[in-house]
Amino acid sequence: MEPHPFRLLRNLGRSREIGAVLLNHGFGDVVDRVGLRNFWQRWSRWLTFRPALPPTPSLTAFARVRLSLEALGPTFIKFGQVMSTRPDLIPAAMIVELKILQEQVPPFSSAEAIAQVEHELGRPVSALFATFDRKPLAAGSLAQVHRATHLDGTPLAVKIRRPSAVRDIERDLSLMTELAVLLERHVPESRVFDPTGLVVHFGRSIRRELNFAREGRTMQEFARYFRSDPTLYVPRVWDDLTTEGVLTMEYVEGLRVDDTADLSRWPCSPADIAVRGARLFMKQAFEYGVFHGDPHPGNLRIRPDGAICLLDYGMIGMLDEAMREMLVDLFVAIAQQDADSAVDVVLVLGQPYREVDRPLLQIDMRDFVANYYGIELERLNVGNMLGDFVTILTQHGIRCPGSLTLLIRALVTLEGIGRRLDPEFNLAGHLQPYVEKLVKDRYQPGRMADRLLDRSKRVWHALEAMPGHVSSTLEKLSKDELRMQLEHRGLDRFTLEIERASNRLAVGLVMSAIIVASALLMRQGTQSLWLTLPLFLISSLLGIWLIYGIFRSGRL
Repeated sequence: MEPHPFRLLRNLGRSREIGAVLLNHGFGDVVDRVGLRNFWQRWSRWLTFRPALPPTPSLTAFARVRLSLEALGPTFIKFGQVMSTRPDLIPAAMIVELKILQEQVPPFSSAEAIAQVEHELGRPVSALFATFDRKPLAAGSLAQVHRATHLDGTPLAVKIRRPSAVRDIERDLSLMTELAVLLERHVPESRVFDPTGLVVHFGRSIRRELNFAREGRTMQEFARYFRSDPTLYVPRVWDDLTTEGVLTMEYVEGLRVDDTADLSRWPCSPADIAVRGARLFMKQAFEYGVFHGDPHPGNLRIRPDGAICLLDYGMIGMLDEAMREMLVDLFVAIAQQDADSAVDVVLVLGQPYREVDRPLLQIDMRDFVANYYGIELERLNVGNMLGDFVTILTQHGIRCPGSLTLLIRALVTLEGIGRRLDPEFNLAGHLQPYVEKLVKDRYQPGRMADRLLDRSKRVWHALEAMPGHVSSTLEKLSKDELRMQLEHRGLDRFTLEIERASNRLAVGLVMSAIIVASALLMRQGTQSLWLTLPLFLISSLLGIWLIYGIFRSGRL
């Protein structure tokens, strides 16, 4: 992907603000290496950078990254929070910092909130709701929530997107893309973090969160899945009062899951709540293949009857059947202490971004299996085990699929909440029955027959298409039209250097020609000046135009 300088120019003020924050948090070397300081100074002469502050000695580089993201505002804070879900790419020390990112966003005015609702729903607020509380109940970087009452008397919570959220996020995403490309090009050590991949992943995630209609459909889908399960309560969504920018749902009374003092007085004990939460999550992930990706305490409410209510369905993880099949293969390989099979699954499941040393990976996988094989479930820490697994992948340059990293993060969060509710809580004990069920279902005659039929169809389609492919290849070969594509690794760099050398040679020749022409004109005197001067001026202009074109291409 090539950078587009005009995007930086179009958002010059914001891009300069990003540069100033990086400079003032001790990242001036990065700004200089990617060439942004020269770019900004060239195009904004009337503006000046704030002087760069030296990095505080007591702060690590990772802490300064966190402070930079907080200083840059909501979009970058969200980016940091999404990055914290990628332990396969981000060092553990940085993830610790990113998990404490705080967004301090003031609520927008009630007049703006009402105008946004009326614009989205096409009617006055007085005609839409019996009452509408002008004071927001809660405010975040993307939206804020207001209490309201439906015309039939039902208490409501109205989630309203910030008026400038889409514009600001698209602007920042555009700048992030350019910065990621520049980082990968000029700071080679950053490639291990896959900056452009992280930005793409973040863009998909935050655009989903901005679409409240999609979130409403997800809530209705969860309600259908768990309609016969009284332990999960999903708030009702009003479709006629919901759009991409407004989500109207039932207001749910309940206690935060970390309010253990009040929970202890409710009929359902904290230990029972921890068990219910674990079972609900396992059911989501391993039975339905869709799970709440951000089950932190702020998104969990406990109703008086003990039912768990999940809020904020903007971040949802998906585990399709193929992914669940591979997870079953991995669980079986670990249970059988078969490190070789575990390596095979990891190489199919993950995405290596460099050449993998398979023998070394097998050694590390054997050590991993040996460390956790035979441990009693009561003493098994799922968070530590998953952390060690991701560390192995990271050390060998293997990226996890985004859905798997989100699952791992959610499981670790869930285990932490469970142990705060009940010090004796053990997530592994609730994970085991679902893994065993997955393995058992896999070998049921009906499932095996369906898999065999599916693979037979694929083989048949391949065989059916083979004669056509062979005929087409032979026809091209007979007409001498067969072409082969070869990938020359490192050739782009070589070509770029040759192009730069030829451009420098061209500039040198043009400058030499202009100097020689000037000397000849001086020797001719004024008699032939009427003929030679126009030729000199034309050649000079052409030479300057050539030099400008080479400078503009950035390949001098």
